[in-house]
Amino acid sequence: MYESYWQLDEKPFETGCDPKYFYPGEFHQGALLKLRYAVESRRGGAMLAGASGLGKSLLALLLRSMLPEKAFRVAQIVFPQMQASELLAYLADELSGRTEAVPGTPGVNESVRRIQTLLARSAEEGRHTLVVIDEAQLITEAESLDALRLLMNFEVAGRPASTLLLVGQPGVLTTLDQTPQLEERIDVKCLLRPFSPTETASYVGHRLRVAGASRDFFTEEALEAVHDLSHGVPRRINRLCDLALLIGFAEEFDSIAAEHVESIERELVTIAPE
Repeated sequence: MYESYWQLDEKPFETGCDPKYFYPGEFHQGALLKLRYAVESRRGGAMLAGASGLGKSLLALLLRSMLPEKAFRVAQIVFPQMQASELLAYLADELSGRTEAVPGTPGVNESVRRIQTLLARSAEEGRHTLVVIDEAQLITEAESLDALRLLMNFEVAGRPASTLLLVGQPGVLTTLDQTPQLEERIDVKCLLRPFSPTETASYVGHRLRVAGASRDFFTEEALEAVHDLSHGVPRRINRLCDLALLIGFAEEFDSIAAEHVESIERELVTIAPE
């Protein structure tokens, strides 16, 4: 709607996971490097934790895009709140590429054998397997956690047959603390934090440039307001900036000032459900 007014190729603050919009903030870039190291060096397990809206899913997607398909295969479980038998059966289907529904849920032992066979087959093809468990903080069943630990026991030629990547909100840290047998096998741990004021300003500028902007639309004071009101959380930054550009278009502003951002935040707070 407002793209032509601001002379943009596309909306710069859309929600979603588009790798081209990734901004290498200190914690995000550090996490990406450590996770890539964990996978490429065939470590048994890694963890990426952070509050909602910090960009965990985008980071995991970017990591996947960096892994050459001929050397790696990736299986992902997005909603892991299942019983152990369901979790392992789902993972086995992901690894095998099965898409059609199969009546009933195989037993744990059957799924374990399937997974072990599939991991060994991938290793024979020269491909290491990355297993991504998204929203890992939702896993609370002891049997499911033990199933993941069991997965990390599989080895090929004395090395882990797969790398398990747990992605989740900070609650995943509590889960690991309560499961020491699994926690001790997580070799790499990354914790995302919000952007600093400088990073917030650079992040906004980066997204605008990627979307085709030829100039800055937000004043320095506006960027400070964006950071203060969003607390440096990317998802909140996107929401504020997207609405600011929309209001700027509707009111025919030449640029976005701090008072515009503050007004938008007041409206959002007013309409937010209690």
